[in-house]
Amino acid sequence: MKDVENVKAMNIAFLVYDQVEVLDLNGPLDVFVKANALYPGSYHCYTVGKTKDPVYVEANTMAIVPTYDLQNCLKPDMIVVPGTNPEYIMKYLQDNDFQNTVLKWVKEAYDSGAVVFTVCTGCMLLSNTGILNNHDITTHSMLLDALEKHNPESTVKRGVRYVDQGQLITTAGITAGIDAALYLIGKHQGQEAVDTIVELFEYQYTDSDK
Repeated sequence: MKDVENVKAMNIAFLVYDQVEVLDLNGPLDVFVKANALYPGSYHCYTVGKTKDPVYVEANTMAIVPTYDLQNCLKPDMIVVPGTNPEYIMKYLQDNDFQNTVLKWVKEAYDSGAVVFTVCTGCMLLSNTGILNNHDITTHSMLLDALEKHNPESTVKRGVRYVDQGQLITTAGITAGIDAALYLIGKHQGQEAVDTIVELFEYQYTDSDK
């Protein structure tokens, strides 16, 4: 294992909102939590909501209570933006309050240097922010055409699991978020860390953005 003594932990904020896709959220979250167990002090993971009120998910069968709200959260080095059902995505794109609070916060963090990592339809959620402009991007196969229509200044990639543009990482559908998180762990910690987490997950990993 690498020596992480005196290395500042990366603050990773996981955005939660009403009807967020839980596997989009928990897949990458568990990867980073496992990596922090292997390399203590490397990753500080937490959830952020518009408020600290519970957000309801999975057809209202469960609720998530955010660790922080937008006003009191720690400054993130990375924001993970999970997706939701396409029907909800389209509603959020028309929701001025959501755009001017939650997504404004994401954009301001991005402009300040934070990495933005979208999972599945989370990419589509950012269509009005300008974050996606002039980048190669991807999303769930169901929304590729819509993503292209809403982001004419971007290049939509098809048939890939994830796309790394440096400060912006986007993924295909749901489980692709796990692949991209493992890829990022590989960049940070090396292949041994990835292999260990994959073994713990008993996961069939796709190590490719091609």
